[in-house]
Order: sequence, then structure tokens, then C-alpha cells
Amino acid sequence: MIKITLPDGSVREYAKGTSSLQIAQSISEGLARNVLAAKVNGATWDATRGIEQDATLQLLTWNDTLGKETMWHSSAHLMAEALEAIYPGIQFWVGPPLENGFYYDVDLNGQTLAHADFEKIEAKMMELARQNNIYIRKEISKADAISYFGDKGDGYKLDLLERLEDGNITLYSQGNFTDLCRGPHIPNTGFIKAAKILNTAGAYWKGDEKNKMLTRVYGITFPKEKDLKEYLTLLEEAKKRDHRKLGKELELFTFSEKVGMGLPLWLPKGAMLRERLIQFMQKAQTAAGYLPVATPHIAQKELYVCSGHYEKYGKDSFQPIKTPQEGEEFFLKPMNCPHHCEIYKSSPKSYKDLPVRYAEFGTVYRYEQHGELHGLTRVRGFTQDDAHLFVRPDQVKVEFCKVIDLVLHVFNALDFKEYTAQISLRDPENKSKYIGSDENWALAEQAIIESAAEKGLKTVVELGEAAFYGPKLDFMVKDALGRKWQLGTIQVDYNLPERFELEYTGSDNQKHRPVMIHRAPFGSLERFIALLIEHCGGNFPLWLAPDQFAILPISEKYNNYAQNVLNLLSSFGIRGFVDERNEKIGKKIRDNEIKKVPFMLVVGEKEEMENKVAVRAHGKGDIGAYAINDFAAYINELIESDFKQKESRE
Repeated sequence: MIKITLPDGSVREYAKGTSSLQIAQSISEGLARNVLAAKVNGATWDATRGIEQDATLQLLTWNDTLGKETMWHSSAHLMAEALEAIYPGIQFWVGPPLENGFYYDVDLNGQTLAHADFEKIEAKMMELARQNNIYIRKEISKADAISYFGDKGDGYKLDLLERLEDGNITLYSQGNFTDLCRGPHIPNTGFIKAAKILNTAGAYWKGDEKNKMLTRVYGITFPKEKDLKEYLTLLEEAKKRDHRKLGKELELFTFSEKVGMGLPLWLPKGAMLRERLIQFMQKAQTAAGYLPVATPHIAQKELYVCSGHYEKYGKDSFQPIKTPQEGEEFFLKPMNCPHHCEIYKSSPKSYKDLPVRYAEFGTVYRYEQHGELHGLTRVRGFTQDDAHLFVRPDQVKVEFCKVIDLVLHVFNALDFKEYTAQISLRDPENKSKYIGSDENWALAEQAIIESAAEKGLKTVVELGEAAFYGPKLDFMVKDALGRKWQLGTIQVDYNLPERFELEYTGSDNQKHRPVMIHRAPFGSLERFIALLIEHCGGNFPLWLAPDQFAILPISEKYNNYAQNVLNLLSSFGIRGFVDERNEKIGKKIRDNEIKKVPFMLVVGEKEEMENKVAVRAHGKGDIGAYAINDFAAYINELIESDFKQKESRE
């Protein structure tokens, strides 16, 4: 008999070889009908796999993230089976689950897969799903696996096999499809009740643009048809909120082929929005004791060799800039931190000087492949709200906690209410990817874990997600549509101070190394603004809106009065413009509603005579006539009240 410990601490005994699904059946038939996979001693297993020894057990359903991942992984195999039936000779590379759905990279061998084919693939998937085919796990020798995929003529799977060790290779089969796979999988295809092919895209084999372009087929499945309908409704809302669409409609930013792919151009309204975010952060930083610095956009190659960035990213960066001087090479700045290290080093420091906090809105440049560029979320030039703190070891935890406070201040001000702090640690099985001693890594990881606990953050731990120079705390934010975005990040770094030989004189009159903390609450302005646009659907908080009002004269006759109103309101520090177009008032109202201007001030004969404005609120309509001074006071009161309410939540 084996002992199985359940999440509530209770212990049950079962015969050796009993599966998680059988254990679920012994608890409740209803529970068993919903079990997709199981967590056995911390590892995710097939629910049908027998347990041979004492273990902890967590049964995974659709309500668990790992349950969803398992179903979507199995759905990728189901889609592959459907594709193989429709496209004879197709070959498969990899098909992982995603946060929402899954994809499979395939080589169609000259065949075409168009949008018109999606329904046919979906129908085939559901036909196969209804067969309730069992996902069967089979351990296989490397030689036999090579023989199987060799006979099938699947060179992509043979390539994967080259990197696998004999004794750790498994195949999974369902129906007429067999794949090289670690698993786990759901018990059978019958759990899949609704399927949708979302889109296709090109994807280079192994992510290398020198290799063949494969077709990446994206899909999603659900255990209920109504779940799919709700998801598709959400997708339609996401399309309406797409920052690329709204960015154009709201005249915030554009791109130019002549300037270059992935290099955004900020239009006046977008630049004003960007500038207000910068001012907001600068105000908070000044109050927290940060010192502003500025650094150039290029630096000598040797700077990044010293920092380690060249070794890790040199091949994937923009290539060196040569000068007339023989052997002299410069790089576009990919990071601000090496520059800040040199600023720290420019003058001697005492233990009394620490912490030193340098802050810069620094633009950096990183080469991204064409296919990876996406609006403002994936660009080649972006501005970080970057800061680096140089602290004594005894100050690390306190300063880290203060940075967490700053990140939460940003989230609160912009109504990001749902977030998780991801503690990103080193991969203990592959330490060669990282620089620095085990001792320093242990110290840094402990500082992050303790700080997050002290602040009461909801956290998850992810192994292998650390930066190459140190662990980090990444904030994963949920937007209004429930999608997760990685935003602010904080990193502890014991390694760059070593590389740059940074020092301070301690109270013992000896030289010591400071500890470095990297932080960027926005992450990058480009990505943050993209998220903000989609989160609020372009309806920015009143304090941040590029234009807080639009003045709409009923006819040209009232343009002068409208201009006088604009001048007076501007003197109160609120922003707007006069819509002087020769259009009917109804069209002006509709157009400014589309542009999501918070308030529209209609002016005509009556308003001019009474020195007032007729006010319309975006999405609400007429809210009455205001004297100009009263309207300015109303706007400022709304902003002040909003900030006070948010401050009370901090």
C-alpha cells in the first residue's frame, strides 16, 4: 500500500500503482469527471498514470492554471491529428500550451492553409474529440524513437531527438496520431467540447531567420461551448481596444518605413501623454530621494564587455558602429545600468553617502526580428523609467521594500487593481546561464523573497526566469479584459558592482562593494502606454488625458468666443482645443466622442451672452451649463478627489 497526502493534509492509503483518476473516483464521481491532470510530489502528471510510492497529490481541473495548460497541450495534439488528416505529408515541430490556448509549428510541404480552412479544421477536431480517444503514454528507447520518426520521414522530430537522453523519451498517442512528447495529457479527447482556430503566422524553425519559415497555427479549446462564446466576445472587445487601432484614432503615435520598423514616432498628443507620465514618475522619485542623471545613446563596446551584456546579447544586438579611428567600435545603448555604474564610480563614496539612487528616462535599443515586432509592445527603440540604487548590504531589504511601494503607487494611480508579483529565480539545473557566485545569488534571492513577504504581496515563484546577473521581482498585471501583462520589475544585483569594481569606504575605513538594485516601475514607456490604452480603452484618467475638453462652436460666428474660453481655461492649468471645423454640431460631438475627449463644451449665442459653456461628458451626454470659472474648478476638483481617493488606498 502507498500513502497519498491530499492538499487538506489528510492521508489515504491505496494499492501501489493506483492512478490519480482512480483516487479522484474514490473521493467523488463528480470530482473525477472534472479531473484533467494531477500534481504528484510537485510534478504535473497524467491523471491516468499509476503512482508507485508515497506521494503528495493535488487533483487539477479546469479551474487550475496547470489544468488548463494540460488541456491546451492535449488540444495541440488533437489539432495536429486533424491537420494530418486534412494535409497529408505535413510535418510537426513543437506545439506548446500558451496562457490562452496553444499553437503548433508545422511544415505544410507546399500545401496552403488559409483562413477559409479554419472551420474545416475545427470540425475535424470536434469529430475526433467526440471519439473519446485515450491519450496513451509510452516510454521508448532513443533508437526505437529514431526508427519510428525516420520511417515517418519527420526530420523535425529527429532533430528534437538529437538533444534527448536515452531513458527519458516518451511518446503520446491518441486516435491515429503519435507525437514525441514529455506530457502530461488529459485522460481522453472527450473533455474537449469546443474548439476554435484563431489565426496563423509565419515562424522560423528554431526562431532563426536563416532557417525555413514554418506555419504557426494558433487555437483554443474549452470544456463547454458557452466558455468559447464568452472568450470570442472578449476577443472582439480586445480588438476594439487594440492599442494600434486606438493609437491611430486618438492620434498618439505612428510608424514610418523610412524611419525603420519598430521605431515609434510620438505625435503631439502622444508626446504630451508620455510627458505627463514622466512628470508623474519624476515627482514620486524626487520625493523618494532619487537623483536625475542623463547618459548618451551610444557607448564603446568595452563598456558592454565589462558589464557582460556583450557576451550574452552581442550577437543579437544592433551591430557595432565603426568610426574613422582604427579598431574603435561603439554600440547603440541596450541597457542604462553600465552607464550608471560609471557615474557612481566617478567620485569616491563613503558608507554615509549610501544609498545613492540614480534615475533616468533613458532610451535604449535592442534588435528584434521583423516577425516579433508588435505595435508599442515589441519595438527596437524604447524608453525605460530606469533607476539604479547603490546600497550597503544592510540596506538592501529596506530599499527593496521602498521600491515595491513606488511600483504599487503607480498601479494605484492608474487603476491596475489585480496583479501578482513573480519572484524570478535562477534555474538551479543550469547555472551556466548566469554570472556571479552561488553565495551572492543566495543573498539576492533571499532579499527578494523576504521583501515580498513583508509587503504581503501575492507571489508566485518561477525558476529559470531570473536575469543573467541576478534574481528579480516581476509584477504581472491583469488588465480590464483579464489579460496578464508583465510590467514593473525590480532586480537585486551583486554582480555588476564586482565587474565594475565599485566601492565605498565603510565605517571600518576599509573598501567594500555596494549592492545594486535595478528598478523600472513602468518597464518601458512604450509597453506601459500600450497596456494603458487597452486597459482603459483609450478613456484615460482625467489628469492624464491629452485633451481634457474640446470646445465646439455651433458656427464660425462663435469661434472668437470659443478661443477666449480656451485661453481662460488654459490659465487654470487644464488642457483642450477649439474644434473650428466647418461641420454641424452633431458631427463635431460624434467625432470627439470617438476621440474619447472627456468633456465637450458647446458654445453658441446663449453661452456667449451668459459667459458660460454647455457641458457634455463623454459617454454620458449633457450635464448642464457652467460658468467658465466653475467648469475649471469642477475639472480640478474631479482630479483632486480622484487622487485623494487613491492615496487613501495606499
